[in-house]
Amino acid sequence: MAPRCHGYPAGAATATATAVANGRTPGPVPLYGGGSIVELREGRRMTVDGFKLLADAHGYLLTAARGVPAGAWGNATPCSEWTVRQVLNHARLDQQALVMQITDLPPASDPFEPVDAVADDPVAELAAALEASAAAWESERDAESVSTPMGPMPANVGTAAAALDAGLHAWDIAKATGQHLPLTEEMAEALEDIASQLVDFVRDSFGKYAPPVSVPEGASRADRLLAFTGRDPRWSR
Repeated sequence: MAPRCHGYPAGAATATATAVANGRTPGPVPLYGGGSIVELREGRRMTVDGFKLLADAHGYLLTAARGVPAGAWGNATPCSEWTVRQVLNHARLDQQALVMQITDLPPASDPFEPVDAVADDPVAELAAALEASAAAWESERDAESVSTPMGPMPANVGTAAAALDAGLHAWDIAKATGQHLPLTEEMAEALEDIASQLVDFVRDSFGKYAPPVSVPEGASRADRLLAFTGRDPRWSR
């Protein structure tokens, strides 16, 4: 069973990657029986700058990766059954997969089968992937409809979805390796909109999130967001 951790559904990625590998330009792969996450909230528009949010989340993920101690890559993580190495690889591959219909390049491997090994310089490998992902989104900055594994959506929404993925996995890595690198209240607030549109549908349809976790009344925005995505804010090794 795949770890119950954030990501887009593997079936959509597989179909899209197959099209790319066969030399075809993939079309949108609609989820949830049709449409896309943007259509799930009739009349709603993103109220945050997805591009800025993505840059911040990418920075958070890079900072977490840079801070992993040499002996901590094999640590357990909040993503059940995955080590820090696997979470890092999953996060990197997710960013590649989310833009593969822009770049016509599939991720190097299946994001939901991340290898339990890292490159000689995993931070450099991650940085290169994030730079390429950001450049792909930037090439579609003003587009109202960008094809993604989650269906067509405005670029500003796609970047927010990618930011949610990066931000959550940055927290996973930091938490698993003993870094004092919390998800900030500002980032959590900015991620609430896309999380409210995406998380329950992915959880209910594909089981890629664990059930929500209870948090005390008065919990911080960050703790509430983590709990909503099936993470225990108090998780420890």
